[in-house]
Amino acid sequence: MDSMLENLSKTEFVSICVRDPMLHKDNLWHTHVDYEICLHTNSMCFRKKTSCVRRRYSEFVWLRHCLEQNALTIEVPKLPPWNPFFSLKNTEQVSQRMNGLQEFLENVLHTPLLLSDSRLHLFLQSDLRITKIERCALGKTRYTVAEAIQCSNRHYIGRLEVKGSCDSDCESTSSSGLGRSVDTTSGHSLVPFLGS
Repeated sequence: MDSMLENLSKTEFVSICVRDPMLHKDNLWHTHVDYEICLHTNSMCFRKKTSCVRRRYSEFVWLRHCLEQNALTIEVPKLPPWNPFFSLKNTEQVSQRMNGLQEFLENVLHTPLLLSDSRLHLFLQSDLRITKIERCALGKTRYTVAEAIQCSNRHYIGRLEVKGSCDSDCESTSSSGLGRSVDTTSGHSLVPFLGS
């Protein structure tokens, strides 16, 4: 049995990629950039084996804070520093931030203790907003964490709030491809899951 579990842990993997930065105008004076996070895995720790969601830097900051609160005994990986002069037009800055965010997620996924936080799974595999992630993780929604992940398209989550169930074949949505992007060919990193 031990050798079977050992072989399984050697073959499990998590591939995480941060790519496709997009600029969004919130209003006349404010804009923000978000990034596509693509996850591919065969690990039993994850509800879906492939998913793509979009998150902005401030949401990564929120996630790191949550992980710090939940894992008092270990040091949570660092995020790339916030830059008040960050510009989507500066491809070097964009590339550095994407690489830093990807490295952060890779390090988080290498830390088994952090994988028990349902907010991490919702962050990576659902397109719920942060406030809904918090409510769902606390059990204050009509849908469970597993349902929110399985039905990550907001249209289906809306139906969940009304009906309380979903189809098992719901898939996540990826970006529409609109907006500006930079070269993402440095992208994919295959991270051995819980490997030594």
